[in-house]
Amino acid sequence: SGVHNAGPFPLHSLVAAGSRVFLREIGGIAVVMSNSEDTQDPPLTRAAERANTFPWPPVLLVAAIISSVGLSRLLPISWPGVDDAPARIVGLGIGALGLMLIVASIISLRRHETTVLPDKAATALVTTGPYRFFRNPIYLGDVMMLFGLAELTKNIWFVIAAALFAVLVTPLQILPEERHLEARFGDAYLDYKKRARRWI
Repeated sequence: SGVHNAGPFPLHSLVAAGSRVFLREIGGIAVVMSNSEDTQDPPLTRAAERANTFPWPPVLLVAAIISSVGLSRLLPISWPGVDDAPARIVGLGIGALGLMLIVASIISLRRHETTVLPDKAATALVTTGPYRFFRNPIYLGDVMMLFGLAELTKNIWFVIAAALFAVLVTPLQILPEERHLEARFGDAYLDYKKRARRWI
């Protein structure tokens, strides 16, 4: 017969063997790529990245102070409270306690090496110091400080500004901040929410 083997390894056997090796290698690459994709960390959600992109609380606080001073000149309102020593002690005491609350809260945040800026990501869940009792002690301190300024200056607009600050800072900062902390710390933050109050 004119047909004979070309040697110990026929051509079609070499092609088949080569195809199997190629497919095996491709399959291995696919498995490695798949495993690599599976082990990659999921991207952070927007809530987990940061609470806000704008520092609402300090802006609202400065606006409250400036508007109270300006409105007292444009639209002065007589002080409705009692102007005696006990009333002054109570009013100024509230303001002083608010300032102390702010300072103590900042110290607690610093000790845990997490940010005090409202538009930056939290790196630690702080539950000590004032945060043991209040979830937002700095904002509570801001409101109390505005009440103290109202007593100090006998300017009723500070009282109105304090109420507006609390109303506005809740949807603009506190609620986004709660979503941020829940996204970053999960059940630990949910347990903390059950122990500490949002305001008082």
